[in-house]
Amino acid sequence: MARENGRKLIASNKKARHDYTILKTYEAGIVLAGTEVKSLREGRASLVDAFAQERDGEIMLYGLHIAEYGYGTWTNHQPRRTRKLLLHRIEIARILEKLREGGVTLVPLSMYFSDGWAKVELALARGKKSYDKRQALAERDANREIARELGRRLKGARSAR
Repeated sequence: MARENGRKLIASNKKARHDYTILKTYEAGIVLAGTEVKSLREGRASLVDAFAQERDGEIMLYGLHIAEYGYGTWTNHQPRRTRKLLLHRIEIARILEKLREGGVTLVPLSMYFSDGWAKVELALARGKKSYDKRQALAERDANREIARELGRRLKGARSAR
């Protein structure tokens, strides 16, 4: 069987981008069981309650839900088990240094297959206040309205010719 090329999105955490200010992102591999990979290829994963923390000098992913594989037998995996993330030792040291400063958390933004390997996009993030969220929503709505009005004007200009 030929190896996959490119990037195929499995799941994304849209709520994280709304609730947090993203400071820096990292790409990490993830240690998975065979039935987990098969379930991910079917797109059956959720990052909603997922977060990452340090345990024994390694970064672990908690709360990631990968549904049980439909054709799995007694060898099926547990949906919300703790999974190890694969990062370079230097990256782990930098992440842990930032986490110890305080006010910063490690959140998974998306999960995807990159050239056949399962990857997680992690972000060092700082929580937003409720007024920051409202401000971001208002800014997005204003930009959408501006784009809509520009589109109307451009359509009007074309039909007048």
